Amino acid sequence: MPFLNKLQLWADERPDDTAVAVGGKRLTWAQLRDEATLRLEETPHTTVLAEANSLQFVVSYVASVAGVRRCAVLDPLWPAPMIEEVSRRIGPASGVPESGLVDGAGLFDGPGLFDGPGDSDFLVGLTSGTTSVPKAFTRTRSSWQQSFDASVEFFALDQDDVTLAPGPLAASLNLYALSECLYAGATFHTLEHFDVGDAHAAIAHDGITRLVLTPTVLRLLSERGLAGAVDASGIRSIICAGSKLDARTLEAARRWAPNAAIFEYYGASELSFVSGTCLAAGEPLDAGGTGIGGPFPGVELSIRDDDGAERPPGGHGNICVRSGMVSNGYLWGDDSHALRSFGDWYTVGDQGYLEDGVLHILGRRSDMILSAGRNVYPHEVELALAAVPGVSAAVAAGMPDELRGQRVVAGILPAYGAVTATQIRTSLDGLLAREKRPLQYYLLSELPVTDRGKVSRRVFLEWIAESDPRVRILG
Repeated sequence: MPFLNKLQLWADERPDDTAVAVGGKRLTWAQLRDEATLRLEETPHTTVLAEANSLQFVVSYVASVAGVRRCAVLDPLWPAPMIEEVSRRIGPASGVPESGLVDGAGLFDGPGLFDGPGDSDFLVGLTSGTTSVPKAFTRTRSSWQQSFDASVEFFALDQDDVTLAPGPLAASLNLYALSECLYAGATFHTLEHFDVGDAHAAIAHDGITRLVLTPTVLRLLSERGLAGAVDASGIRSIICAGSKLDARTLEAARRWAPNAAIFEYYGASELSFVSGTCLAAGEPLDAGGTGIGGPFPGVELSIRDDDGAERPPGGHGNICVRSGMVSNGYLWGDDSHALRSFGDWYTVGDQGYLEDGVLHILGRRSDMILSAGRNVYPHEVELALAAVPGVSAAVAAGMPDELRGQRVVAGILPAYGAVTATQIRTSLDGLLAREKRPLQYYLLSELPVTDRGKVSRRVFLEWIAESDPRVRILG
């Protein structure tokens, strides 16, 4: 793992400084190094971690990637049979020594925390899923080494930063943030379980300077922080990923944390970073739309059709990347569609276009709604609805329709007071093409989200099908 040699360095130079804090419990750099070293003797070549956030999780994770070991981090909220099945499929790696020298290079898979060879696998990544066995892919140490160098530069992370990633470490956004901080020598904070009050307490009392979170969680912290007068003036940077930042979330975050530069990036677990942008503190707000910045450092971008031919500027197609951060591919679950390559260009099927050097995200091909012969991306619909006065947030999806094949429906979370379907339809003029507008609106009492804080179209459709009280037809 690329951060272990760095961890040794920080433990030697700053042994008593805090490395990691979880729910108020802390480990210094020296303590983390020593506890992980003691754990090595009982750490196998392949470790499966399916645990809630804790200091012991961090220690186990650090030990499980030492030398040529590798680790798989599973969501502890998955059903037990799924965790058992994934663990069985991963199993111990074959053809790799359990201990001793690696290719005579002097790198031990035994005592001591050492980074293994760059071309060796250290992480088994898993796509999220709760009802079917997720796909599994592998990453080399060098792919994250390059990712660390790129993200530390782009996000301007330094040793004076104190990062809070309040979500589960089983989510790649937060696991990467932990690893990135260990690499950069910056203090990392998380919570045992997500709680708005606990997050606000950490921000107010632990000197947090940097947040890493999804837009949904940022909005929750910002709006409740404003209502509760939680001081966020010490936050210098906010890093958001998982979905596009909408205008109201950005406006609330700017009011709550006025001194923070707000970073937004697009990436995929299999590709790592793809593109990103930064709104510096004090810059005018320019939210809305599908643009999400230029290529991330070390990344080349291209839009290509399904045969691999490059699309002209502004043409829609597969978002493809060329970089050293791309994963190795799948251990299982490869259907030739999830991660595809055209030579040395890779795509996960996300659709978009390039305009004046800015990447515009339209959404996953699998999310696309085919209505009356037209392609409609829910992402476009949701961004347009979020800009409508009186709408706090929105989710769009496709429902079966005998006439159209699918019809576009949308769930609306009101910002204040009452909002009608007529008001929404009128306000969409100039924001969204008529053929892409929802035919039915639903009023939401809360957003349908996954346990990782991402808005879920699948959960929205389930609520409708089950007549869930959190959703009702909007007249």
